Amino acid sequence: MQTNFSVEESVSNLWDKLDGWLESIILKLPNIAMAVLVLFLFYFLARGIRKILKRTLLRKISQVSIQEIIAKVVFVVIILIGFFIALGVLDLDKVLTSILAGAGVVGLAVGLALQGTLSNTFGGLILSFMPQLKINDFISADGVSGFVTEISLRNIILKKPDNNIVVIPNSKFIDGSFTNYSMNERNRIFVNCGVGYESDLQMVEDLTVKIISDNFEQQDDENVEFFFTEFGDSSINFMVRFWADCVNVKQEHAARHKAIKIIKKQFDERDINIPFPIRTLDFGKNNLQIVKE
Repeated sequence: MQTNFSVEESVSNLWDKLDGWLESIILKLPNIAMAVLVLFLFYFLARGIRKILKRTLLRKISQVSIQEIIAKVVFVVIILIGFFIALGVLDLDKVLTSILAGAGVVGLAVGLALQGTLSNTFGGLILSFMPQLKINDFISADGVSGFVTEISLRNIILKKPDNNIVVIPNSKFIDGSFTNYSMNERNRIFVNCGVGYESDLQMVEDLTVKIISDNFEQQDDENVEFFFTEFGDSSINFMVRFWADCVNVKQEHAARHKAIKIIKKQFDERDINIPFPIRTLDFGKNNLQIVKE
């Protein structure tokens, strides 16, 4: 009998509590509806402000990554403001205080657990505001070359010339070094070649400098530089370097390609020999000798 009475009493108390909660919910329905409405309004408000902000920033900030970061931060801040207002509408001020109090503890725990992720996040913020790196720049980093297509809070994405995508974590990118081929509109091109030992070296130098100067315009502080570099096995080698419009590796290859074709054509017309190594096989009675010439 006592057991049955205890169970019935517990069920009755539970029912009374549920009945009280139901009554409270019904009384709070207008507040709940208003809180939901506030959340929806602030969500669409955040989206609208983000779009307007991005359009405004497009005119003043050239860094697309900075635009994205600022727009995302503003979006999150507006959503949080709406969330806190909704809690106030529901008279959950104490809950709000508890959330803010517990946020510090939770933030510390999450920070310890996600050290790598947070490192990538701060790295993304640094990269976004780095003037030496922008979207569509052609860079070389960690042994990979490609165009920067995205700078996010987690990683940087490169599109290689073969159309493959490479994802590099921000923390790894920040700790390493990279080469940005797009920072300067003009870069120096190097071409190496060699001529036969019988060649008139002064004529070779003058002709090569003239060929390059006539086909590649050099600006105020730029000039064509020519240097003989070594006595090779079959040739006297030289290097010529000059300036050309070049913001990526493809344009660098194209400029070098053009220079090599022009030099070869002009040398052929003037019978200037560009030798290559020759191996002569001498079959003797006793042994096989390989002689370099």
